[in-house]
Amino acid sequence: MTADRPSTLTELFERTAGRHPTAIAVSDAGSRLTYRELDEVTRSSARALAARGVSPGDTVALHLPRGVPVVVAVLAVLRAGAAYLPIDEVYPAPRRDQMLRDGAVNHVLVAPGWQERLVGTGVPVLEWPLSADGPPVSGGPGSVAPAAEPHPAAAACVLYTSGSTGTPRGVVLEHRQMVDFALSDTLPALGPGDRTAQSSSISFDTFTFEVWRSFAGGAEVVVVPGIPELMETDLGKELRRRRITAMLAPAIALNHLARHDREALSGLRLLCSGGDVLLPATCRALREGGFAGELFNLYGPTEATVACSGFPVTDLAPLGEQVPIGHAFGNARLYVLDERLRPVPAEVPGDLYVGGPGVGRGYLGRPGLTARRFVPDPFAGDGSRMYATGDRVRAGSDGELEYLGRTDSQVKIRGHRVEPQEVERSLCRYDRVSEAAVLTDGEPGEKRLVAFVVAQEPFVLRELRAHLRATVPAHLVPAEIIVLEAMPTDAHGKRDRHRLADMLGDHASRRNRYVAPRTDTERFLAAIWEDLLNVESVGVLDDFFTLGGHSLLAVRVRLLLRRQLDVPVTPEALFEHSVLEEQARLIDGLRKEALTP
Repeated sequence: MTADRPSTLTELFERTAGRHPTAIAVSDAGSRLTYRELDEVTRSSARALAARGVSPGDTVALHLPRGVPVVVAVLAVLRAGAAYLPIDEVYPAPRRDQMLRDGAVNHVLVAPGWQERLVGTGVPVLEWPLSADGPPVSGGPGSVAPAAEPHPAAAACVLYTSGSTGTPRGVVLEHRQMVDFALSDTLPALGPGDRTAQSSSISFDTFTFEVWRSFAGGAEVVVVPGIPELMETDLGKELRRRRITAMLAPAIALNHLARHDREALSGLRLLCSGGDVLLPATCRALREGGFAGELFNLYGPTEATVACSGFPVTDLAPLGEQVPIGHAFGNARLYVLDERLRPVPAEVPGDLYVGGPGVGRGYLGRPGLTARRFVPDPFAGDGSRMYATGDRVRAGSDGELEYLGRTDSQVKIRGHRVEPQEVERSLCRYDRVSEAAVLTDGEPGEKRLVAFVVAQEPFVLRELRAHLRATVPAHLVPAEIIVLEAMPTDAHGKRDRHRLADMLGDHASRRNRYVAPRTDTERFLAAIWEDLLNVESVGVLDDFFTLGGHSLLAVRVRLLLRRQLDVPVTPEALFEHSVLEEQARLIDGLRKEALTP
């Protein structure tokens, strides 16, 4: 780091607060704080955390809803010298408790009234914001001094990703790595006139983009509803109302908006996409919808600190089937190598490795896995490591990288990295399932999970889905579950995944049985599904998710039902009544209830 460049996140924030004390730093629907106010409240909160036992080097879990308080908590934890480990508020108890154990968490901050969620975990719980009846935190005897400035190599956060062993793994990122990303000049800088939408989960690495790149330049972090919730409203109207100028949105959301609400993002100055394949047709539709700002397609695993490459989408003409992932981002070094770690020529597919200061420390408590994926960088000459991404890419003659797919079984579902083995393990935890296999179906940028299960005894699929929703995050719940009498095997007795793929194709063909809609409600739903799913002749026996639906499209169904029929349907009800005739009966019942005095 140069002498005039901050080396930690706390120093980065303090410099911005000194330059722009009266600029708004963070806001939500109910409150807002200037940089000076955020500076003062996080200093005080850091002392309060220290008074309650938080020490430098600790790991503090954040189990909080999105909003101004969670941004205050992140900065306060860092100022106390600790690292933060975010746990999404909607994660089911088994996932939450596993993260607390695996992360060696010293304390957990929870929202008021959430303490009972952590009973039995053995982790000290602190209600956030901290109550005033704790130990003294400022002035007078017994006050606690704030922690010393953290070292640049100190852990700043632990972010969990899906694991190939069926267990999530925590990626440890250091202050210096996150500062390097926040200050990278590859993307346009954000300044006091910008308002960045904070729409991602706090446990997703895009939270780092939304908060720290904003804090690097003095922009305002505007906490808005999450992407699914935003799409239940008039997204464009909401973004204009909140005067949003910058946003990072998952590619699958942009692909969806391009088809159904292409004008929603027209007011943005900067739009970044990531997490999945971005389609050229999406970029073209957004431009046609009035978006005239700068558009970047970002690529990067959490292990390489959010983003390590980017492609500015300026000229749509030369784009092929998908938007490239571009050149190295910031100080990252990207290598396209063969199986012996030798560089491959341009236009030849190879495995992508990432080197440079953005490569994280490794996986928390997993030295073996860390050693396999974070390997010595033979090209650096400084003893540093490079990360084996598991992605296949091809460099064009101009050096732009094209994403080709995975070398392992990992997939991207709605922007989340998913290991099918983790989904298989969660399915087999249901006591009536003996075996499970998970495949993906759908076009690039629209992938979904399909599960094959073998039952030990008969069960109702709805009950299995309820089990999954209670135990794993929503992106790990398969869109479709197919029950088999036995798993197909090859000549060696191993599971035959090729045969499973054929069976998936056969199953898709059998879906085509058609029974025409019979009632007004069934015809209304069929028309909605045909439009959203881009299919023809939807029948009453069709299943929304079998036809290609997913949670974002389900949001659109709920929105249309509320707007056009004045029927409020919960997300859970749509998942439980995903067959058209069942959904029509549900809607008719809700309308009848509404009319009953």
